Amino acid sequence: MIWKQEFSMKALNQMSLKNMTSHLGIEFTGSGEDFLEARMPVDERTIQPMGLLHGGASCVLAETLGSVASVLCIKDTDKETAVGIEINANHLRPATRGFVTGRVQPVRVGRSLHVWNIEIRDEDARLICVSRITIAVVPRRQTI
Repeated sequence: MIWKQEFSMKALNQMSLKNMTSHLGIEFTGSGEDFLEARMPVDERTIQPMGLLHGGASCVLAETLGSVASVLCIKDTDKETAVGIEINANHLRPATRGFVTGRVQPVRVGRSLHVWNIEIRDEDARLICVSRITIAVVPRRQTI
């Protein structure tokens, strides 16, 4: 198992309140030894003017999954945190209704750099988007 932090879906969803994640309706739905899953509605919050899932919304889902996965792989989150430094996405087919589900799995989880692969699928399990995100593990800064 790659996770260094204990977590539950309830705790992950609680952490996601009052930020972009909850604004877009993203909710964590599952996990395994080396993956996390979350779903996002295809609705007025996540579509573009032509009625298709907005590519930026897919990137938010992917970045959310990658960032949270990285935090869960950090041993001491009082001393270190995870920050995204690069993301790319290939939008393969449109989604127009229902939910899309993202699954993040590691490409490499190192001491200071994590690379994650995210697949986003529609309710018929068709691949909508593939994304890769690179996360840097950095010292936690004091916040005001």
